[in-house]
Parts: sequence; structure tokens; C-alpha cells
Amino acid sequence: MKILFTGFAPFDGGTSNPSFDCLRALPGSVDGAELVTLELPVSFAAGPRVLLEALEREQPQAVVCLGLAAGRKAITPEKVGINFANARIPDNDGAQPVHGTLVEGGPDAFFSTLPLRQLLEVWEQAGIPAELSCTAGAYVCNSVLYHLMAWATPRHIPAGFVHVPSRETLPLSEMTRAMVLAAELLVRGQG
Repeated sequence: MKILFTGFAPFDGGTSNPSFDCLRALPGSVDGAELVTLELPVSFAAGPRVLLEALEREQPQAVVCLGLAAGRKAITPEKVGINFANARIPDNDGAQPVHGTLVEGGPDAFFSTLPLRQLLEVWEQAGIPAELSCTAGAYVCNSVLYHLMAWATPRHIPAGFVHVPSRETLPLSEMTRAMVLAAELLVRGQG
């Protein structure tokens, strides 16, 4: 089994992004599953493109994309990605869509296929603050989630998006531990 984890490059003047920084410490494998990590550009155009290229290249059996939600106090797996873009700030390429559509004629939304309830239980039992989120916003995180699920849904593989808080709210080591626990859960689900 291969699990792809992605995080984002720094953006909005930042010098780091915990969504990818926490993945640097992931082991190469968990319970026999290979863990592959990838840093995505914070770009409405390039982020989904780089992700889709990696999905085709790696052909993972599960995918967990991470993004930063600095104002949140917990790790928040997302329930849904919507076909909508509305950027409060420009992406790293300078694009700032307002009231835009991600994919003309595409479905209104795609739902995560990660085992969200079980993820929340595993993290809660481990003492990691976590809660379900029903909005991935309308920035690049949502765009990546939407494009990921357009790829993953017909393949019937567990895939989805998880927002992490700032490193001041939750240490990187705890974010990394949460992703190891997620990988273990995904491996068990394949057994």
C-alpha cells in the first residue's frame, strides 16, 4: 500500500508552512505501507496540477492533503470541497479569483472519502485536539480538495483534506504524530 501526504509551501509572506513542515518527520513506512510526501505550491493553477501529476505518477491507495488554518485550535479534517473560489488574498502566483468556479460544469461538491469519524476517534484517544470541519474555505486548500476528490472518487480510494493549526497552537511533533496515526488507520482499513 502507498499513502500520499501533501502539504503546502509558505504563502502570504510566511517563511514556513506547518502543513508541509510536519510531514518532513514522517517515517518512510508505517505498518508496511509506503508513505510518500509532496510539497504543493500555493497556487490555484499549479497546486491542483502538481497534485494530479503526483497522483498519476504514484498511484497511491490513499491520499491525505494538508493545509494551514492558522485561526483554528485543532486538527480539522474537511468533509467537503466545493466548486467555488473566492480568495481573500492573492495566491503565490498573484491570482485572486473572486466568486469564481473551479471547474466549469463540474459537480457542485465532492465529499471526502477518508474515514472521518474513525480519524477523530483515534486522534481524540491520543490526546490530539481534533474536530470535524464542514468548510475548507474557498482558497487554494479547497481547490486542491475539490480536484483531489474528482480524481479519487471514481477510484474508490480513501482521500481527503485535513487542516492543521499554527505551530504555536499545536507543536509540529503532534501534527506529525496525528498523520502517523492516520496512516495506521488507513492501513488497517485496507486489511
